[in-house]
Amino acid sequence: MANEAFPSGHSQSKILELSRDTRALKEAFEAGDLPAVAARLQSTLHALENVRLDIGVTGGTGSGKSTFVNAIRGLGDEDPNSACTGVVEMTMAPTPYLHPKYPSVIIWDLPGIGAPAFQADKYVQRVRLDRYDFLLLVTSESVTANHARLAREILQQGKRFYCIRSKVDVDIAASRSRRPSSFSEDGVLSQIRDDCVQRLEGEGQDPKVFLLSMFELGKYDFHPLEEAMVRGLKRHKRHAFLVALPNVSKLTLQRKAASLRQHIWLVATVACGANPSPVPGVPEVACDLYVLTHSLEGYLRSLGLDQPSLLKLVEQTGRPLREILDVLHDPKTKVTEALVAERLGQASGDASAFSQELLNVPVLGPLAACGLSFATVYWMLRTSLDVAVKDAENVLLQDMPEGGRGRVGSQGDLRGTGAGWWTDQMGWFDWNHCFTEGWRGH
Repeated sequence: MANEAFPSGHSQSKILELSRDTRALKEAFEAGDLPAVAARLQSTLHALENVRLDIGVTGGTGSGKSTFVNAIRGLGDEDPNSACTGVVEMTMAPTPYLHPKYPSVIIWDLPGIGAPAFQADKYVQRVRLDRYDFLLLVTSESVTANHARLAREILQQGKRFYCIRSKVDVDIAASRSRRPSSFSEDGVLSQIRDDCVQRLEGEGQDPKVFLLSMFELGKYDFHPLEEAMVRGLKRHKRHAFLVALPNVSKLTLQRKAASLRQHIWLVATVACGANPSPVPGVPEVACDLYVLTHSLEGYLRSLGLDQPSLLKLVEQTGRPLREILDVLHDPKTKVTEALVAERLGQASGDASAFSQELLNVPVLGPLAACGLSFATVYWMLRTSLDVAVKDAENVLLQDMPEGGRGRVGSQGDLRGTGAGWWTDQMGWFDWNHCFTEGWRGH
């Protein structure tokens, strides 16, 4: 773990110092010393919410890379702050586009690689390859020698890339028009994929090629691409990437929800231990209402249920806001401390039994024994997130009756309940990780 968290440039004394701090954190947790735990975990929470993620998008002229830069940020080509698109090369230099909701997630639109005299090594220097966490290599036609050269150079620099074959919807429509009697969508897709793979293999690559439509992002290979990108990131950046994804399908929403649920314990611990105050109307609970308000706002923002997201949906679909709100179990789009206090009061009735369940969970048992605050806050966050996820799914189903734009296979519900869910997830709880990620964020 130390090797992952600390590059070779860090001193042995810093590693020993961190090891002592991590041991102290674990001892504080086991002793039920909530203030000591929360003080150390505040930096982890801050780093998690503000980690920087840089994604480079490159490819041939007119391949749709600028449209992808917009789509992955949930924007259309004509929205404010969208990347310029066109049939000729519009990007002359690496151009950063901040995510509209998460400004620490930056999508870079890189210059095209279509010039006949393209030189991959000089291109890599020009775009500063070292700044990106990974790159997306986009082509709308057959893979060219330029794509292969750049792919080789990216790998030699120790960077990860994913090859995207765009505009497959155009190819499918053309094939259906030309050969209506023998048309097979799966056959067309297989032919496109095999051609790209063979050309890259011919240049010594071992590629995975993902087929996309930039205007129907959730279709075709978006979910395999999404999974590959998530798996390729380190833990603290996976969360940033997932919550920033546009809600293109139910599966994407489930992945977001799973990542958000993994961090409920962290939010609850910080809220109850860092700066607790008695909650108005719920005298048995003391916590920081600001921390909880901020977290609930984050749930709505990531799941597309905040007011700006819903107003944008009204603009995109032409449907009245009231019609959209009618499918929500909780139509409140603004979170206030009064609302948080109200939900804590509702959760306190179930928290007593839940705190007894937590007593059987390693590490968390001592915290549950400290009182009802932790159990109440955790239960409030869990139930609020569950409702928000269900509402986001309802909004998605309202626009896409088949449950999403992509070919979503049968996926089990990623949620769990009670101590059983905690027991299953505690393998994720790594002491070195939870503290080193906070340390690295500064």
